[in-house]
Amino acid sequence: MDILKKNWYTESCDMWPGGTFSFEVKEILHQEKSPYQDIIVCDTTSFGRVLILDGIIQCTEKDEFSYQEMLSFLALCSHKNPEKVLIVGGGDGGVAREVSKHPKVKEIVQVEIDARVVEVSKKYLPYMSVGFNSEKLTLHIGDGFEFMKNHSNEFDVILTDSSDPVGPAVSLFQENYFALMKSALKPNGIVSSQAGTFWNDIDLVTNTLKYCRNQFPVGAYAYTSVPTYPSGLIGFVMGSLDPNVKFDSPQIRFTKEEERAMKLKYYNSDIHKAAFTLPTFLRNKLN
Repeated sequence: MDILKKNWYTESCDMWPGGTFSFEVKEILHQEKSPYQDIIVCDTTSFGRVLILDGIIQCTEKDEFSYQEMLSFLALCSHKNPEKVLIVGGGDGGVAREVSKHPKVKEIVQVEIDARVVEVSKKYLPYMSVGFNSEKLTLHIGDGFEFMKNHSNEFDVILTDSSDPVGPAVSLFQENYFALMKSALKPNGIVSSQAGTFWNDIDLVTNTLKYCRNQFPVGAYAYTSVPTYPSGLIGFVMGSLDPNVKFDSPQIRFTKEEERAMKLKYYNSDIHKAAFTLPTFLRNKLN
């Protein structure tokens, strides 16, 4: 606090040296150190309530739906019949909220390592933690690695909603993690993982996609706009066991009436296709 000026919070991280993001704080609602990370929830003048883990912004009330919807629906709508879904991470409940909306999803299993993030989110972030109320959802508190080791060939889609590759999330950006997800998928299964922004760490994006492509016959990178994330963008690495899948051509398309019924604010079939259209320098780097 107060690095910029009084009552302002400034995010600073070695992953994006030389730049910061700051916002004015009205009130710190909660602050604690869990067994895994520092947790802060604050109310701000411009972005609503904000969740911060280990000093890094995870979500803000103003723009969280862009991330949650795109991580979820890019994968779900690339699969012909995503009946059973695994969420790794996502302790704020936002991804569970979105996955539960999908009409073809029948069962959601979520594994979150930090129970305190879940409890804090239920108390202070109800607009996201409502996802935990879904009748489709079964929540496990534990390690995603260990869970998947004991659940082979079980899921149609696996979504990894992780924090950045520092602290407890480092292992979720390695090739052995993609190999483990592959083993937990049914035939033609799909994975989607948070994979950083190409503006701040193109090597992270490149390496994560390489790990994915080493394990899956089809791999791709997509991105979405989230103003309160570093550089204003966040990306997703996606892999499919179906060699014929075309990620930029959704298998499931919603009508405008269906979008309104599901209360989608960002995702639609056109934005799905556009998310895989990459700037020239990035396309050349990743290919």
